[in-house]
Amino acid sequence: MAAKLIVEAIDLGKDVPSGEGTLAILQQISFAVAEAEAVAVVGASGSGKSTLLGLLAGLDQPTAGRVILDGADLFALNEDERAALRGRLLGFVFQAFQLLPALTALENVMLPLELAGRGGAREAAAQLLGRVGLAQRLKHYPKHLSGGEQQRVALARAFAARPRLLLADEPTGNLDAVTGAAIIDLMFELNAEQGTTLILVTHDPAIASRCARVLKLAGGRLE
Repeated sequence: MAAKLIVEAIDLGKDVPSGEGTLAILQQISFAVAEAEAVAVVGASGSGKSTLLGLLAGLDQPTAGRVILDGADLFALNEDERAALRGRLLGFVFQAFQLLPALTALENVMLPLELAGRGGAREAAAQLLGRVGLAQRLKHYPKHLSGGEQQRVALARAFAARPRLLLADEPTGNLDAVTGAAIIDLMFELNAEQGTTLILVTHDPAIASRCARVLKLAGGRLE
């Protein structure tokens, strides 16, 4: 029996206005990702990797094409329906962390659990932060954490609600080699334990090689 598809991109295109008219960022992008698969998206800077991730999450609207997310036609939904689908399905690891500065590390990780109405948010968040090596930093605010520590908080937050799909945009882009390797190890461990589907945008061949499949973008198209 074939694995269930969790993401399908169908002839996706994205154009943006430019000084010379219209710039095609993505053109005719089609692929499918099965549940529990790990897929790397690679390509030169400016090839459209982050744009593609934003479209898959419904954070940006395509100029053409469709995204089917867990069986739902993403852009046939209204904004509230897309947000509800993201809340049920997705976890994110952004290159810029996107932690809330007024919340402690513990509170940042608790937030998606509380928004989802899950019980035991504090205990679950503390356990995940311990897992990423931050058991002693629960009460620290983002400004008092190093870049590597902030990235680990972001990873714990992304996995807190046990998402079925994790989208990560250059998850080690701001980290030193040792911390970056630890983050990636943890991401694949949690992926294996929870069966979470991973789609990782990366420039690192070593990370890409750990994924079951690599999608290469060049000039806004899949090679």
